[in-house]
Amino acid sequence: MKISFSTPGILWLLLSVACVAVLFFGLNLVLGRTGWPKNRRNKILAIVTIAIVAWIILLANLSAIGFFSDFSKIPPRPVFLILIPFPIVLGFALSKAGGQILKHTPPHWLVLMQSFRILVEILIWIGFLRKLLPVQMTFEGGNLDILTGLLAIPVGYFLWKKPGLFPKMAYAFNIIGSVFLINVLIIAVLSMPSPIRYFMNEPSIRIVGEFPFVLLPGVMVPIAYSLHILSFRQSFLWSRTRRQFITNISQTKTVS
Repeated sequence: MKISFSTPGILWLLLSVACVAVLFFGLNLVLGRTGWPKNRRNKILAIVTIAIVAWIILLANLSAIGFFSDFSKIPPRPVFLILIPFPIVLGFALSKAGGQILKHTPPHWLVLMQSFRILVEILIWIGFLRKLLPVQMTFEGGNLDILTGLLAIPVGYFLWKKPGLFPKMAYAFNIIGSVFLINVLIIAVLSMPSPIRYFMNEPSIRIVGEFPFVLLPGVMVPIAYSLHILSFRQSFLWSRTRRQFITNISQTKTVS
């Protein structure tokens, strides 16, 4: 059984549940502002909830039988956990319904949510101290992703206070955050005990094949790039319907 409920593991599980809960809460608020019929809003929320819960259950079951602990293939199996949600998120962002939802989403929400990456990096650092992860996966090594989480707070604040700065500031933030995310993903893949391993210091990051650490590539990383994708798409939509965005932002400022 590849399940590890050490203290870092429990913290990973709690952070993942908290992030998903925040996403559900935010989606529910935004759907309420679309003006869509209640049955349509409930249907969308139910589909998203079922999909995410089913995905997490699938990760737990496959990791329990050691499926993700096989690093003999190229690419290593945990990489697919990162890639599989990507086309789904991209399709949603480009869809008509996704566009309508983004038009009613305060832009600073998508940026501020990225502050969860501060906690992710702290947990990675704790994993390093517990000798579960190698140093290059931390901010003491080559992982700069904590800067994305730190930047999210002031950038989100300025987007809230001065929406006229959007989308230029959002574009800049998302480009920087995406580069940092890609950087740490490359480091992670090259630290796995696979045929393409580059970082040979121990430990390798074999632990991402175990539950609940599998939630790092399976949930945390998809949330991070999903927020970037949605914010990029929202920035593009802003340039086409700027007046509607300003109206929506002014209506939601009092409750943000």
